[in-house]
Amino acid sequence: MANFQADPLFTGENDTDEKKGINAELHMSHTIPPLRTVNVTRYVTPLREGGSLPAIAEADDGFLYVLKFRGAGQGIKALIAELLGGEIARALGLKVPEIVFAYVDEAFGRTEPDEEIQDLLKFSEGLNLGLHYLSGAIAFDPAVTIIDAKLASQIVWLDSLITNVDRTSRNTNMLMWNKTLWLIDHGASFYFHHSWDNWEEHATRPFTQVKDHVLLPWAGELESVNEAFRSLLTPERIRYIVSMIPDNWLTAAAPPGTADEKRKVYIQFLTTRIAHSAIFVKEAQHAREAFI
Repeated sequence: MANFQADPLFTGENDTDEKKGINAELHMSHTIPPLRTVNVTRYVTPLREGGSLPAIAEADDGFLYVLKFRGAGQGIKALIAELLGGEIARALGLKVPEIVFAYVDEAFGRTEPDEEIQDLLKFSEGLNLGLHYLSGAIAFDPAVTIIDAKLASQIVWLDSLITNVDRTSRNTNMLMWNKTLWLIDHGASFYFHHSWDNWEEHATRPFTQVKDHVLLPWAGELESVNEAFRSLLTPERIRYIVSMIPDNWLTAAAPPGTADEKRKVYIQFLTTRIAHSAIFVKEAQHAREAFI
C-alpha cells in the first residue's frame, strides 16, 4: 500500500466497535479487498466531461488515475455515489477499474498555471477518489459491440438498484478495454441523497429512468439475474461496502448528522431496495416490452 497522510477520520481510529467488527469479519473472509490510498503527485490533463471536472493524474505508486475531486461542482456526494456504485458492481462480479482514495496535499496546486484548476485543487485538499486509468480504452458503442443478454441484464439490474440515471445511448459510461466491457462513472447514482428527505419512499420506488438505459433492449434475463444478485448482496456485504466511506465525507455533506447516522441510511436504503427488487425488475421488464 502506498504511503499517505494519516487522517484519523479515515484510518479507523474513531471507528465504532460495530464498524470494526464488520471490517474484521469481511477482511478475514477476503470477500472484498479494502481500498488502497495513494498520494497524487502530478496533474496530467483535465477531462472536461460532465460536472465533476475529472482529470488524469499520476500518483506515487507510478500509475495514472482518473481523479474525481471533492471540490468539483457535484461535491462529495458524487464521490460517495462513485464509491458505492463501483464497489457494489465489483461485488457482483462486474468489471470496474480499481478505485482508490487519492490524497491531494495542500501544496499540490500552487504551481498549476490554470486558475480554474488551481481553485479546484485548493478546494479538493485531502481525500479524493481515483479510478485506475485504462490506457487505450474506447467508449462502448452498442452499434459496434454486441453484449449478451446475461451481462446486459446484470448491468440494468445494478443501475436500477443504485438508481444510476447516467448509462444512456448519449453517454454509455462503459469502456471496451482488452476486449472486455468495463463500467465507469457512477457519480450520478443514489440521487435520493441530494435531498435526503423521504429516503424510505425512494428505496421502494420503481426506477422509471430505466427506459433510457442503453442496454435495456438486450436485458432478457432479469429474473435469473435478480435471484443471483440478491443472494450475493447480503446485508453484511452491503454494510461493509458502506463502511468504506470516509467519516469526513459523510459529515461534510449536507444535511447535518453524524457519520454513523448517515451510514445507516445508505445501508437501510440498499437493503430495503434489494428486499423489494421485484419492483424495479418489473419496471425494467415493462419498459423493455416497448422495445420488443
